[in-house]
Amino acid sequence: MTKLTGNALSRRRILGAFAGISMISAAPVFAGTPSYLKGAGKIRRVSLRSGRTGESVDTIYWIEGKYIKPALEEINYFMRDWRENSISNIDRRQVDIIAATHHLLDTNEPFQMLSGYRSPRTNALLRKRSRRVAKDSYHIKGMATDLRLGSRSVGQMARAAVACRGGGVGRYSRSNFVHMDCGPLRTWGR
Repeated sequence: MTKLTGNALSRRRILGAFAGISMISAAPVFAGTPSYLKGAGKIRRVSLRSGRTGESVDTIYWIEGKYIKPALEEINYFMRDWRENSISNIDRRQVDIIAATHHLLDTNEPFQMLSGYRSPRTNALLRKRSRRVAKDSYHIKGMATDLRLGSRSVGQMARAAVACRGGGVGRYSRSNFVHMDCGPLRTWGR
């Protein structure tokens, strides 16, 4: 698979976001399945690291149509609010968006997670520091992640996330990260 460059992404690449993870045949397509998961392979993997905590997670969290509870618990812990050490259930759709975007970017480098779950108190603290922090942020609901990659630009990451059509995508070029959430489809930033 070639690396993601330019603005054009083919439907085949989007539908095959997970197919390259496994050499086994694709899973059946079910009505109502989000577009970023259609044609998904038999496994899904997420690879993240946190500069805040020094922790990493690299785990297969879905096999043959079933989420793996211990892997999701590991992801929930990893994506916790590190300021308060509080854990929340991360929406499975959010984990799927992260994994599909990463696959489209065709890299083995883990995403650097800047922010996953935020407690309401942490979100209020961050709102006092920046007006760019939403009052009802999807981070509070376990539905958003702020990510960066050293080997890919903000533009490349944002295009891959938008191609997944799984939710909101915000470009923060000055801060060198992309916000991805599993809320309504929308984009913002430069």
